[in-house]
Amino acid sequence: MTDLPFTNQGDAVDRSDPAKEAIVEIRGGITRRLSYREFDAAVEAFTDDLASSGLPAGSKVAIIGENGADWLVAFYAILRAGHVAVPVSYKLPPDGLAFVLDNSEAALGLADDVERLRPVAAPGVGLRPLSALVDGMAGKAPTAEPGPVRHARSLEDAAMILYTSGSTGHPKGVVLSQRSHLWVLGVALERGVDRAARFVVAAPLYHMNALSNVQAALAGGATVVLLDRFEPATFLTAVAEERATRVTGVPPMFAMMLAETDLVGSLDLSSVNDVSVGSAPAGDALLQSIEEFFPKAVLHFGYGTTESGPVAFGEHPDGIPTPRGSVGAASAKVDLRLVDGDGRGHERRGVLEIRCPALLTEYYRRPDVPLPVTPDGYYHTRDVFEVDESGFYFFAGREDDMFSSGGENVYPRAVEQVLEAYPGVLHAAVVPVPDDVKGAKPVAFVVPVPGRTLAEQELRAHALTQLEPYAHPRRVFFVDVLPLGATNKVDRRILEERATALIAGEDA
Repeated sequence: MTDLPFTNQGDAVDRSDPAKEAIVEIRGGITRRLSYREFDAAVEAFTDDLASSGLPAGSKVAIIGENGADWLVAFYAILRAGHVAVPVSYKLPPDGLAFVLDNSEAALGLADDVERLRPVAAPGVGLRPLSALVDGMAGKAPTAEPGPVRHARSLEDAAMILYTSGSTGHPKGVVLSQRSHLWVLGVALERGVDRAARFVVAAPLYHMNALSNVQAALAGGATVVLLDRFEPATFLTAVAEERATRVTGVPPMFAMMLAETDLVGSLDLSSVNDVSVGSAPAGDALLQSIEEFFPKAVLHFGYGTTESGPVAFGEHPDGIPTPRGSVGAASAKVDLRLVDGDGRGHERRGVLEIRCPALLTEYYRRPDVPLPVTPDGYYHTRDVFEVDESGFYFFAGREDDMFSSGGENVYPRAVEQVLEAYPGVLHAAVVPVPDDVKGAKPVAFVVPVPGRTLAEQELRAHALTQLEPYAHPRRVFFVDVLPLGATNKVDRRILEERATALIAGEDA
């Protein structure tokens, strides 16, 4: 592991320029600015507060709230105090919150809405407001150096438990050690974090993508422009007003931004020099539109999983430019391979397996869920990739998105790629709906390029020329935006329900 100036993720905050702006919080329409000195002081004070509270070393502390500086103070302080951070989606329903609090064995819950937690928290779980941590800690004098009240723990001990979205069944708690994400930070700093960079983060901090971006920015001395949630007009306004240089998001987020045609003309987005699209594939039309949207930016794809971290791909070792739509070549820091359904290796297409120091330790208290790690230490991602002749990887879909239609396997991403190749299609999502004869049949939702009008029949006819008949979408519904789930990815469950209801209404 790259030598780092810290041995705890909670200490991974640059201290070379204390007066520099660390966090610009935009929450509820109000902007708050914290320097590195102010942020670090609040973290130190709350660390002492936690460490002297009587919680045993390694206690689980849940964080349940929207993005904000207080959320980050809590996260860093929990780790500095020797405890385990448990970021939790505030969007979970009561039964989901109850499960996560119970499964994680949370001893303390820090929440925006404490009263919402009271009915679902087990007796003995402490509850404290998450809001006003920054202001509340301002009057406390932190210790100058880490004192004996703090808990020294091993690098192999858990640092955080990140819960997956749990689209089917209960969410799984992914246990990540101190060592695992100190390695991730080491890779980021080795690649270089531009100290002048201004990261805009609107994805939820309980998700790996947003959290790892913030950790890298604060460890490298950059500035984080943190939005409480994603809303396209607010996001674009923040980019322009805060002169952001780095923008990250998933394809549906960018599609929603592109739809803000009236607003964009009044904003100066020229400060953006880096755009990272991640977590899901995107068609060529959307990628081209993003490049036109941010004309001075370099566009690249990011990829990562909660279980294996955000380090998998990078620049080509021979300096070959990464083609549009590729996540890059295999990183020299990790071991990658592609396998078929029987675990046999394939050179050109298969499910990605990755081996690296960032792998999860376990799924916390879930003996019913097999650990998806092979005997030789590879994590089976369930993400399907293709590799071209030069060694560039392209995301081709999810292994578990596949469904059967009349006994034939339909891979939604393959159908979406065909639709997105048609002129005027910005973004597409394909889902199955029940069928009395076939068992299931594909249905598509399509977002047109702003200002373009498309006809359902022309898209279906195009798909039939490119796909086997069983894979072509039986219906195409046009929408302005695709619904987003808790991690800002397309919510396929909602689309399945919507398609089923629309077709049932037509048949009634």
